[in-house]
Amino acid sequence: MKAGQSQTLSRGRRIGQIRRNWGLYVLLLPAVVLSLLFAYKPMYGVLIAFKDYSPALGIGGSPWAGFKYFEKFFHSYQFSATIKNTLIISLYSLVTFPIPILLALMVNQMRANRFKRFFQTVSYMPHFISTVVMVGLMLILLSPSTGLLGSVYRLFGAEAPDLMGSSGWFSSLYVWSDVWQHVGWDSIIYIAALSAVDPSLYEAATVDGASRWHKIRYIDIPMLMPTAITLLILRVGGLLGVGFEKVYLMQNDLNITSSEILSTYVYKIGLLSSQYSFSSAINLFNTVINFILLIMVNQISKKFSENSLW
Repeated sequence: MKAGQSQTLSRGRRIGQIRRNWGLYVLLLPAVVLSLLFAYKPMYGVLIAFKDYSPALGIGGSPWAGFKYFEKFFHSYQFSATIKNTLIISLYSLVTFPIPILLALMVNQMRANRFKRFFQTVSYMPHFISTVVMVGLMLILLSPSTGLLGSVYRLFGAEAPDLMGSSGWFSSLYVWSDVWQHVGWDSIIYIAALSAVDPSLYEAATVDGASRWHKIRYIDIPMLMPTAITLLILRVGGLLGVGFEKVYLMQNDLNITSSEILSTYVYKIGLLSSQYSFSSAINLFNTVINFILLIMVNQISKKFSENSLW
């Protein structure tokens, strides 16, 4: 069969598959349209990072600046400080990645269904507290003068430290408050993965004399690994994308040396100082680094564990 004929046949098969599954493509259409409008169309604005942008001239009318603003950021005194603070918080957050897995394993071992449901509900609830309320609670509880921490210290005749105003405590407060708020919610996907385990595997393990620890080690953990690796890849892909809102709310003049990260710096430079091109260049640099990390970690995972995003 000639190459042209084979291409025609394969094209005909694809068209036939589309016609048979046209309903599925119609369901997919709204998601595609939304992605094009809100994810790809705004990427035209990336040009601001390479131009001396002026709102009066618009993106198309502003003169080209090349890599001027990238070089400006690389040579600025804030470059090393913001990168360092962002990496510290991001890598610190990665250390806590196994905690939802441990919680899911613990919940899976609970046999009393009523207590199990109660425990899951309690662990999920903090996730629905808004970031503003969360930081407000931290300010109230950790206040050295009027907070719970200050009251406990005064009981022992000591003076409470100002944790929210300490640069050394900032990353720990950010990460562990985030763990408390989201660990229950993050464990849901692992609990769902464990619920798919065939009960006959546990029965066979019991017959063979396996202990509870052996079941966790040889049945539960291998079942969780594909899900865990996928989520870890996605998390590493956003390594420099530390959330803006919580960091900005926790930030003050006393802890600014350890709390100024890329996202807060972009906000201050772009919206407060109106340096749109400079802030766009910083944000684009952040995005490119995250994209490179995502590809690298995905390829490493694909090579050593056979689990990857693509």
